[in-house]
Amino acid sequence: MSDFLEDVIRWRRAEVEAAKRLVPYAEMLANATVSGSRPHWFQESLRNGRTNVAVIAEVKRVSPALGVLAADLDPAAQARRYVEAGARAVSVLTEARHWGGSLVDLGAVRAAVSVPILAKDVVVDAYQIYEARAIGADAILLIAEALTDDELRRFVALCDRLGMCALVEAHEPTAFGRAVNSGARVVGVNARNLRKPSEIDVGRVRQLHTFVHSDQLLVAESGITSVDDARMLPARVDAVLIGTALMRADDPGPLIHGIASIKRTVSV
Repeated sequence: MSDFLEDVIRWRRAEVEAAKRLVPYAEMLANATVSGSRPHWFQESLRNGRTNVAVIAEVKRVSPALGVLAADLDPAAQARRYVEAGARAVSVLTEARHWGGSLVDLGAVRAAVSVPILAKDVVVDAYQIYEARAIGADAILLIAEALTDDELRRFVALCDRLGMCALVEAHEPTAFGRAVNSGARVVGVNARNLRKPSEIDVGRVRQLHTFVHSDQLLVAESGITSVDDARMLPARVDAVLIGTALMRADDPGPLIHGIASIKRTVSV
């Protein structure tokens, strides 16, 4: 059986090597270093909302499990709708082949809204972190199943040096333990199994939330389609990342507003 995540990893490695031939590593590093942003803005935005569940609203064109979500998407307009409804951050897909994303979408959203931006990709090389930072990303997704322990620690540390935040996610229990111990300030449990994207286990965050360190923020990702879904999450969850449900909604505002109104019951 094909492993979707491994297929994407192979594709991204080839793409990154091609990108390096167009913009050399040293040039991309310099671009990222001069890019201006508020250090650690992403996690502080989520933390400032800890009396309520924070919403990270996602801009994406394609779902690997469901196909095309928005063929004629205006990423800037969609992001503005999210922020107007109360999203504390916006996630933007930048992987092209499987999610239909691009760095152009990231730049459009960065120019359109004044909340932190998460670049969502399958990161296999530090070059991608510099690339996203140069466009204006405040945070980047790292998938524990796609990286070794050494890579996780190095990439998390690189994000810190660049004033970014690494959101380190996992679906598999062992990988989530590695995510928690990577040094990340923000960790996520992805209900979707990226090895087989059609599989979603909405109970996965209830299984794993107790492993999160007290000083870390916890994000629940995927499988949340309603306010009731969000209410059923463990009280330890600080934020939710929602993409498909918002992209398929005629008006994403009510779902964002409803979730952002949920009071958290744990001590903050």
